[in-house]
Amino acid sequence: MKRRLAREIAVSSLYQLEMNEVTPMEAVDMLMEEARSENEIEADFVENDQTDSYVRELVNGVADNKAAIDDMLQQYLTGWQVDRLSRVDRQILRLACFEIAYRNDVPPKAAINEAIELAKHFGTEESGKFVNGVLGKLLKEHEGEKANSESTN
Repeated sequence: MKRRLAREIAVSSLYQLEMNEVTPMEAVDMLMEEARSENEIEADFVENDQTDSYVRELVNGVADNKAAIDDMLQQYLTGWQVDRLSRVDRQILRLACFEIAYRNDVPPKAAINEAIELAKHFGTEESGKFVNGVLGKLLKEHEGEKANSESTN
């Protein structure tokens, strides 16, 4: 499975979700159909049920946990508010935060590296550095909490 492409579709779907009054699945369906018809990404990837399922898990997971994710992100946004971030950076940070906090199948450092690459691809010149800084703080605390819970068990 090509997770980077799945994440690209997920970020685009989350962006659609925020911009239009659609459900998470309508946003994914729109983006998957667009990708198929325009063949902007590899056709075998788009046809892969496993990838489609992964995109839907990511988008649903972020949508279902958006308030908790935004609260978590707010702790690491020095001088910023989640709702004042660029829409693209916000979706990338939400996706990475979801993968770090809610999924066990993605190593946190991999989620951060993917988010940085997505930020460079979709965002501004400074997006990669910004995303790295925010998620680096989150990871440091996340790893500290994990170590504390393991030492008490």
